[in-house]
Amino acid sequence: MEKVTSSVKQVPAQLMRARPGNSLEAEKENFERGQSVSINKAINAQEVAVKEKHARTCILGTHHEKGAQTFWSVVNRLPLSSNAVLCWKFCHVFHKLLRDGHPSVLLDSMRYKNELNDMSRMWGHLSEGYGKLSCIYLKLLITKMEFHSKNPRFPGNLQMNDRQLEETGENDVNNFFQLTVEMFDYLECELNLFQAVFSSLDMSRSVSVTAAGQCRLAPLIQVILDCSHLYDYTVKLLFKLHSCLPADTLQGHRDRFHEQFRKLKELLYRSSNLQYFKRLIQIPQLPENPPNFLRASALSEHVSPVVVIPVESTSPDSEPVVETDDLVEMNSSSQQNLFENKFDDLFGSPGPTDPFNFNSQNGMSKDERDKLIEQLYREIASLKEEMASIKVESKRLISQLKGRVSELEAELAEQQHLKQQALDENEFLKAELEEVKKRQDDTEKAQRSLTEIERKAQANEQRYTKLKEKYTELVQNHADLLRKNAEVTKQMTSFRQTQEDMEQVKKELEETVHQLKEDIQQQAQEQTCAFESLQKELRSRNEVLETLKSSHADSQQASTVMASTIESLTSEKEALSEAANQKESTLSRLHDELEQLKETLSAERDNTSRTVEGLQNQLNEKENHEQTLEKQLLDEQFALLRCALEEAEGIVQDALSRLDDPLHVGCTSSADYLITRCQAAVDSLNRLQDGHTKYLSDTSDVSNLLQSVTLFTHLMGDTIVQGSATSHMVPMEQADRLLEVCKQCGSEVLAYFSSLKDATTLSTADCTKVREGLSQINAIGEELRPKGRDIKQKELGDLVEQEMAATSAAVETATARIEEMLSKSRAGDTGVKLEVNERILASCTDLMHAVKMLVLASKDLQRDIVESGRGAASQKEFYAKNSRWTEGLISASKAVGWGATVLVDAADMVVQGKGKFEELMVCSHEIAASTAQLVAASKVKADKDNANLGKLRQASRGVNEATASVVASTKSGKSQIEETDTMDFSSMTLTQIKRQEMDSQVRVLELESELQKERQRLGGLRKKHYELAGVSEGWDEDTK
Repeated sequence: MEKVTSSVKQVPAQLMRARPGNSLEAEKENFERGQSVSINKAINAQEVAVKEKHARTCILGTHHEKGAQTFWSVVNRLPLSSNAVLCWKFCHVFHKLLRDGHPSVLLDSMRYKNELNDMSRMWGHLSEGYGKLSCIYLKLLITKMEFHSKNPRFPGNLQMNDRQLEETGENDVNNFFQLTVEMFDYLECELNLFQAVFSSLDMSRSVSVTAAGQCRLAPLIQVILDCSHLYDYTVKLLFKLHSCLPADTLQGHRDRFHEQFRKLKELLYRSSNLQYFKRLIQIPQLPENPPNFLRASALSEHVSPVVVIPVESTSPDSEPVVETDDLVEMNSSSQQNLFENKFDDLFGSPGPTDPFNFNSQNGMSKDERDKLIEQLYREIASLKEEMASIKVESKRLISQLKGRVSELEAELAEQQHLKQQALDENEFLKAELEEVKKRQDDTEKAQRSLTEIERKAQANEQRYTKLKEKYTELVQNHADLLRKNAEVTKQMTSFRQTQEDMEQVKKELEETVHQLKEDIQQQAQEQTCAFESLQKELRSRNEVLETLKSSHADSQQASTVMASTIESLTSEKEALSEAANQKESTLSRLHDELEQLKETLSAERDNTSRTVEGLQNQLNEKENHEQTLEKQLLDEQFALLRCALEEAEGIVQDALSRLDDPLHVGCTSSADYLITRCQAAVDSLNRLQDGHTKYLSDTSDVSNLLQSVTLFTHLMGDTIVQGSATSHMVPMEQADRLLEVCKQCGSEVLAYFSSLKDATTLSTADCTKVREGLSQINAIGEELRPKGRDIKQKELGDLVEQEMAATSAAVETATARIEEMLSKSRAGDTGVKLEVNERILASCTDLMHAVKMLVLASKDLQRDIVESGRGAASQKEFYAKNSRWTEGLISASKAVGWGATVLVDAADMVVQGKGKFEELMVCSHEIAASTAQLVAASKVKADKDNANLGKLRQASRGVNEATASVVASTKSGKSQIEETDTMDFSSMTLTQIKRQEMDSQVRVLELESELQKERQRLGGLRKKHYELAGVSEGWDEDTK
């Protein structure tokens, strides 16, 4: 034993002496070699659990090199995709590294996330066994990597205190809400793996004690550790969210938590009953009922589940060498001491000189000594059995004591944890109380400000209602005033007309009065003159009376006449005086009425002028109000334009951010689709420029500009994204140039939007650089198009016509050559050969005629397709627009012309006797395939009711019938020729027949070998033909 102990003590010294130099290269080489050995031992194809010491070595290796480069370099050489057990054990080791390894393990492993995802999908095709388990485990690891990548504050083992958990949300309820959702997803993946493992085990047997069962159950230790923390954090976050958000908003969270609570409780209970877990881990149990989040005080009743891994407990595969050696030394020494004591009790102390001289003791004989020796052997055997039982009992007691110590330590750790949790909870409650007080003060302030705001809002609403009513009233008054203004204007017009009439009447009255005055004055003058004349006449009559007194009778008569005349004149004078007085009274009355009308008119003028002045003031106020409203409307429209431009900038920024997004690497696109998106963006940019011009000319209408901005933004973002996707399918240099142009174009778009947002630069905003960027993207897209499209699109229409004409010419030439060969055959051949040649050439002539009819029908159908689909465009533009279809027609036409030429050449060789009948049959079949391609290319865009389409189908059936006729005539001719060439074996000897038979067998074997090789060669040719045709016609882009 001393030798063993000394040899063990000498091992470190020997190792130190055997260590190489202290150079960094040697240390690195030794480290990598050791890591490679440990990783290969931990991850192997044996269906046993991963050994703890190998996994611990891998974990220490990540801390030594501060990363996982060595781990991934070794793992990448393992066949994980071909061995499910190997992949399962890799997931176990990788899970341990993510939990207990260096923090840089996560960063080094993120670059392999896509490979892990592909491997998960690959193993997902299996429905049972380790393949299905590996698929679920890989999804869990990917979810864990994404969670820690999004939430870098969480360590790999998820151990955090309440203060750190509070800091992760940054006092934002939205962050807590999103974090809870992510934890639900994380815990869901853990539970899925839990259920999958249990579903794959046969629980009717003690699977936990078998190597295969332990291989599946070992990773669940890491899952239990993760689930305990995730459950604890989820409960705390949900209590936090219920203190900030309404209960109805979190109904979905509560339902999802209750479902996960039920699953986790059941799985932990099932795990605690397994013998494998009882000696490795102490699994906590969840409460009977889930927490009540609607009651805030329930948080104090929550007990965080604590998973305890005993310090003494190790994996069943661990190798505690030192402890075993000590135990062996102790047991050996104690056994020897016990044996010596027992021997001394039986025989006494040995003598100093001869301790084992039995002959000198008590004079015992030899037989007695033998009996005594046998008895001693029996006693030694019984003592050994007793020692073994004592040893087993001591081991059992030691294990019980160790278990009890572990339980006490677990209880102590749990009590310390509860104490720390109570202290943290006390501090948290104090902080929360202060926060609640502050929040209450803020709430009171917010309530007061809210009340004030509501009061102001009500006042503003009332003021707005009053203003609205006043505005409506003003509008109504304005309309009434306009109507009154029209009526007053009409009245003023009538008044002016009346005034003019009155002035006219006044003038007429004045003229009448003046005329009357003149008449009166004239009558007065006439009366005065008459009176004077009468007085003169009276005087003269008096003189005559005096002179002629001679005749009294005459004088008396004359005086009587004069008296009557005077009386009549007097009465007439009085009548004239009365008439003059009446005229004067009428004139005075008219003067009074005229003055009254003038006063009334002046009053009406004053009222009208005041009314017009008031209406003018109201009209000015309304115009000012309308100008104010119009200005507000313009400001709101410009604000709406700014909001739209900000959203547009966000969309373009999102598209630019995808250029550097590693998740976007898997997206691909074609150059053709990029060109179409670029053309659409250019058209939208033209509409945007027109909308900008219209808005500058009329700022009251912003609808066109808004629509143009929205459409252009989406098309521009799509163009940038498609440019990035296209760059993933092209060489590196062209991809970098395309990405650079896309970034530059996106920057120019953002600059253009910034100039549109600013009112000072709105009028000078220029989109020329944006247009140049789109032109560069379009040019790069044209460069990236497949080489089969080097022909200009404008030449496609001419090329179609040329190829169809060339096909017709080839068919005509073939027909002429067949006629020529038929004439030569009739002139030079006779008998069966002439009959065979005539039949074959006649069937070939029928086939060429059928092909000619099909080509003509195809031309007519293409003409109908172009006429019905081109619209206002020309025929060449239609062919250029549908370039893919046009290239298909060109390819089919070439194939038909080539097939006709080859058929004629084969027929010529057969007629001359130099060719093979099989070549002629193959050529006829090739003709049928080429015409079928032409028919398919012709009718792909045709209307199903088109008459020419029916003719084309009829012609296609004619070609198939002619092809069958060629094949039938060829086979018939071949059989006739072979019958004429039948061998005659009548003159051959037995040896010659045997020799010919052997030669025929050799020939048959050679032909079968050649047939197999030719079939393989035909398959390769068809495959290469398909690849070349796909490259020239863009089939690979269509599949993408």
